[in-house]
Amino acid sequence: MTLHNYRAIDSGGRSVRGTADAADIDDLEARLQGRGLTLVHGEPTNPRTPSLLFNRRIPRRERIHFCFHLEQLLAAGVPIIESLTDLRDATTHMPMQHIVARLQEDIEGGLTLSEAAARHPGAFDAVFCSLLRVGEQTGTLAPVLRQLADALHREDELAAHARKLAIYPIIVGSVLCAAITVALLFVVPELARLFRSTGQALPLQTRILIGLSNGLAHHGWLIPVVLVPALGAIRFAIRNSPALQLSVDRLRLRLPVIGTLQHKIALARVASLLSMLYASGIALLDALSTAENASGNLAIRDSLRTASRRITEGHDIASAFELTGLFPQLVTRMLRIGEQTGCLDTALGNVVHFYERDTKETIERLQASAEPVLTLTLGALMLWIVFAVLGPVYEILTHLPV
Repeated sequence: MTLHNYRAIDSGGRSVRGTADAADIDDLEARLQGRGLTLVHGEPTNPRTPSLLFNRRIPRRERIHFCFHLEQLLAAGVPIIESLTDLRDATTHMPMQHIVARLQEDIEGGLTLSEAAARHPGAFDAVFCSLLRVGEQTGTLAPVLRQLADALHREDELAAHARKLAIYPIIVGSVLCAAITVALLFVVPELARLFRSTGQALPLQTRILIGLSNGLAHHGWLIPVVLVPALGAIRFAIRNSPALQLSVDRLRLRLPVIGTLQHKIALARVASLLSMLYASGIALLDALSTAENASGNLAIRDSLRTASRRITEGHDIASAFELTGLFPQLVTRMLRIGEQTGCLDTALGNVVHFYERDTKETIERLQASAEPVLTLTLGALMLWIVFAVLGPVYEILTHLPV
């Protein structure tokens, strides 16, 4: 099978472009006719320049829509091929539309949904495919898709709260940097000429301001020239050194305020994934192994591996998690009760609820405190600039002859 680019016409006369696997042009035409398309032009893709369409990251919202609508169609008794056909025609996001079309073709070729989804890692990660496989094996594909949609929706809510927290500081910081740059490059040099012409002694804050202006005017070009390669080198070193990345991840969790928030967001993601995997019938040790990389933090990953090893050695689940130092006592107590009562899936669900609520409350508190702190910082900085500029001006005015 070879990947072909094609241009076709649908039943409504609209032009459709895309890619599809086919043995040759005749096979491509037959496959497109099965989808209600008439081939206009088709050619094999260049194997040396593979398309990035199926490797690009698909937005989380599109994956939520995919899971929700496919679950609704399957629950209503619509066969999976017809369900994917309806999804393909209803999807407006072009990369996702092509991926759904490829899923349909692969399933028609004999693959299962999980096997077809595994061919598109940019859209469906290993956890997603594992859960699909469990749903296919147990005959609960529709409920699994609902769980995936709920989990993705929870992740989307957490990400939205985090973005909301960052928007205000980014906007204020950008405006502040732009205002200070304009003042240092255009306003302060003119005032410095005025001050030098008077010959008077300048206060320290004014000399500092003039020094910053001169440094930015004469050496400002060094900032992007030095900063961009330095950041690139640091990022390269971190990505290629597991030990350095582990140290950075541990440092991120120890940062004041932000580190605590990152810790809670990572644990909320891990708890949600563990709850979903365990509720789907996957053994806890296998679920822990799958969830290790879900946190996005090597320090948390190593702690989860330690907990998994202690459970294997015979420790109970609550004590294994407690010894890692990751989870607070309230969470480990919930896990212990769930383990003792045989309702560990319910306990994991309570942990998810605990962390999601705690994370949202933390973000709301940080957002409420960030606005006045940034306002006060901006006011203090502008007040310092005003005093540094108006102080010498006031001295000049007071010494003018009346």
